[in-house]
Amino acid sequence: MKPHRKAGWIAGLMPAMALAACTSATPPAAMPAPPANPPANMQYLYGSGEAGAVSIQAFRALLNYAGEQVKARPVDSVVLAQGASLDAPAFAPCGQKPFAAIFDVDETLVLNLGFEYFDARTGQGFNDAIWDQWEKTGAGQVSPVPGAVYAVDALRSMGVTVIFNTNRAAANADATAQAIANAGLGKAVHGETLFLKGDDATGSKKDGRRWTIAGKYCVIALGGDQLGDFSDLFNQIASVPERRQAAIRGMAAKMWGNGWFALPNPVYGSGLKGGFEEVFPAGKRWDPPAATDGK
Repeated sequence: MKPHRKAGWIAGLMPAMALAACTSATPPAAMPAPPANPPANMQYLYGSGEAGAVSIQAFRALLNYAGEQVKARPVDSVVLAQGASLDAPAFAPCGQKPFAAIFDVDETLVLNLGFEYFDARTGQGFNDAIWDQWEKTGAGQVSPVPGAVYAVDALRSMGVTVIFNTNRAAANADATAQAIANAGLGKAVHGETLFLKGDDATGSKKDGRRWTIAGKYCVIALGGDQLGDFSDLFNQIASVPERRQAAIRGMAAKMWGNGWFALPNPVYGSGLKGGFEEVFPAGKRWDPPAATDGK
């Protein structure tokens, strides 16, 4: 915009207008000071040796399992077939298709250190527009999850294709591929080894992408940090206690460590919900006994 020729006299009025505003308007609230430390859940996931150890442990278990499956040539993949349910599971057949392992990206293979630093310092919480900016510009501020680079390299050396299935936006495919490469995880090709939200009409649901992949590959391992990285069926369960039971009973309980491998993420996601009534069973609550006089 070109400056208006009246800008000079308008500028002369500004000090008086500003003074009037100060005397008649409530001053804006001061921005809160940044916290002294990141939240405890971020300290754990991004800073602790414990989280690193759990991640390495998960990847080692995945590699051991994958090696056995490559030798054995399984009949079925570990992707639930279309029409299956958690109570009546059925899996996509393998046939003679080449082997693949499917991984989520964020906090499964890649730690979004730059974004989480911003979040921790500002306390703004998740914002779609800021996350979109992060996808586009944050590829240089990521790190691999401990154990991820070794696992991905080892899988490829076994002849297993590593496929990334993430809810990052298809519009940002090139930037996401760069973030994956910057984390030391090699090349990701959109539509071949990189599947993104927007690739089909199902939005953030991942089953459709998994079925597409399982149509071409014998999928011998799934890795993720959310239950939706294994089946969208979990996210159809509204009750927090029922969802937990679905993950630790029946078919799902048999899959953990046997084709499905979960990575720790206490920072965000579908697992962070539930009130006191849902999280703590009525018969398992405790308060200190009332103090007794003389003791």
